[in-house]
Amino acid sequence: MSFIHELADVAPCEIGEGTRVWQFVVILEGAKIGQDCNICAHTLIEGDVIIGNNVTVKSGVQVWDGTRIEDNVFLGPNATLTNDLMPRSKQYPDVFSGITLKNGSSIGANATLLPGITIGEGAMVGAGAVVTKDVPDYAVVVGNPAKIIRYIK
Repeated sequence: MSFIHELADVAPCEIGEGTRVWQFVVILEGAKIGQDCNICAHTLIEGDVIIGNNVTVKSGVQVWDGTRIEDNVFLGPNATLTNDLMPRSKQYPDVFSGITLKNGSSIGANATLLPGITIGEGAMVGAGAVVTKDVPDYAVVVGNPAKIIRYIK
């Protein structure tokens, strides 16, 4: 059975068994969240989002339309995901450029990920990094712009 805090605002969506949704979380209609996830306080998940199993979304994260998060992913506090390459007030793209986070990847606190990128399987994005392009499997990236400093397994 999943847990949804009474102070969360959860529209009709799919939430897997064992997932915990904490206070002040907003989940929009149509979102799909897997099993055994932890969606921490003060997060937003839009409707065209798919989150796999065993995912941790720490406080202050917004997950925008078009984002795809595979299993065992960690999103650190206040990580910033984006989905619009040319944002303008009241002007919306036909299709949003979501971010893909592959199985087992980790995003550090306050990292910023630009639209349309993919973070590879097992990759790690350091705290505060600004990721402007795809990150290969098992790479560790840090800095602004993020650069590969090593590989891990």
